[in-house]
Amino acid sequence: MEVRIASWNIHGALGGDGRHDPARTAAVIDELAAEVIALQEVDGVLLGEVAAATGLTPIAGPTGWRRRPGYGNALLTSARLVRHALVDLSQPGREPRGAVDADLLCHGRPVRVLATHLGLRPGERRRQTRALLTRLAATGPSPTLLLGDLNEWFLWGRPLRWLRRHFGATPTPATFPARWPLLALDRIWVEPRAALRALWRHDSPLARRASDHQPLLARVELP
Repeated sequence: MEVRIASWNIHGALGGDGRHDPARTAAVIDELAAEVIALQEVDGVLLGEVAAATGLTPIAGPTGWRRRPGYGNALLTSARLVRHALVDLSQPGREPRGAVDADLLCHGRPVRVLATHLGLRPGERRRQTRALLTRLAATGPSPTLLLGDLNEWFLWGRPLRWLRRHFGATPTPATFPARWPLLALDRIWVEPRAALRALWRHDSPLARRASDHQPLLARVELP
């Protein structure tokens, strides 16, 4: 069975026009029509608003940033949650970072999802990527997805080379900045690689205005 998977840095529902508009964010999520969506730069209040508007189940992944309660990563899904854990990827002196590690049943089929937002400095991203790969080493037989804003613009940097070695090469549509995408900061990785059927940027008029990133979408085959 094929399912749709998405990742989107929603920039706190602040659009390129300077408007904070949770309803617009929810409308783009409806456009995606995905069973699993990883969100970055979302706080607890906004996650509740978007979940209520879309009818999807929220799985919060706050990173502990005190200036914005509940701020961090999240999943929105129509699948059934089996288990989830929060992974601390924070580095000393840097903005807190983390990941949501969730086991889901999607149309009765198991899938593991890790949703993350990596740091801004190269050394920070290297350490965070190593931590994620260590966690992925414990992957069982279910398909595994790594979704998020990796903040990695060095195409041949070590984090991307390590991830390609683990998952295989995948398409890399540019998603940032939203109005004229030049950088492939957002990624969807799938294990096994053969389960990834298609991957593309969701480029709609609304998506170009709703955030500083455009969403990334994939079709994934679940056995």
